[in-house]
Amino acid sequence: MIRYLRDYYVDADVAERVVERLRRRHADGAYDQSNDDQAFADAVTQDTVAASADAHLQLRYSVAQLPERDTLIVPESGRHPEEAASAGHGFVRTERLPGNIGLVEIGQFYPARISGNVAAAAMTLIADTDVLLIDLRRCPGGEPDMVALVESYLYDERTQLNSIHFPAEKRTVQWWTDPFVPGPRFGGTKPLYVLLSTQSYSAAEGFSYDLQQNGRATLVGEPTATGVSYFDYRYRVSDHLMFSVPSGYVVNPISGRGWAPQGVQPDIRVPAHEALDTAYALALEHVLGLGAGGWRARIATEAEVALTSDRPVERDH
Repeated sequence: MIRYLRDYYVDADVAERVVERLRRRHADGAYDQSNDDQAFADAVTQDTVAASADAHLQLRYSVAQLPERDTLIVPESGRHPEEAASAGHGFVRTERLPGNIGLVEIGQFYPARISGNVAAAAMTLIADTDVLLIDLRRCPGGEPDMVALVESYLYDERTQLNSIHFPAEKRTVQWWTDPFVPGPRFGGTKPLYVLLSTQSYSAAEGFSYDLQQNGRATLVGEPTATGVSYFDYRYRVSDHLMFSVPSGYVVNPISGRGWAPQGVQPDIRVPAHEALDTAYALALEHVLGLGAGGWRARIATEAEVALTSDRPVERDH
């Protein structure tokens, strides 16, 4: 673990601070009472996070035995398709709200190779709505390829999202929107709101920060809490333990930095439980501004009824 920290962690000074704490705690016998791998992983993680203020720096327990041949484990949540499928591939809620407003709640950005078809179906459903709300208030993160895929539906032109710099490897990976996506795009001109909370982490932060810095979305809710814009690799430590080591840091092409240390800041700051109703009300106002002539009369009526309703849409969530 110490070798991985020193060789790959993005901040050498922080790595040494973590090494010092782990050695001191080990010498003090802090891990002697950890009688199984899960307990040991939890105890070590408590110390690595405390020393680094980085929630990504974790020793993780795997129920399944890790392959001996893999020193570097691809950092991919939902490695098993069954896991992603049992969680709806991360798409918790996708629907058209009254007033022709789309709502997509993403609970996890699963790998695009596993869940890309579900992402395409969800984005196709809301492609023709007038305004889109994307709810990330309960999203702990996920994979950058799925972030890029979903964002690809939200622009008209190919757009750079961010770069990830890996200092130890002296390389940089750029993430762009995809030039081709399955199905229609929502596009890059209609209003877009992203809902955030203190429980929006990692890839959810990257997704919202990309859109905000490109001027593509209005963020509504609470500032995110992690304030760490890192990308982690996972290294095999034993048959059932892997060490998650942030080895790259995110840089946005517009701001020239990531969202650390302050987290992603919403454009409209409200308590998380009010974010959906706040964004929905703004979306309805926009829809009413589109007029009520011809075929839009029905949509305008829906919007008027919804806007004057005393039943917040959050209650249906």
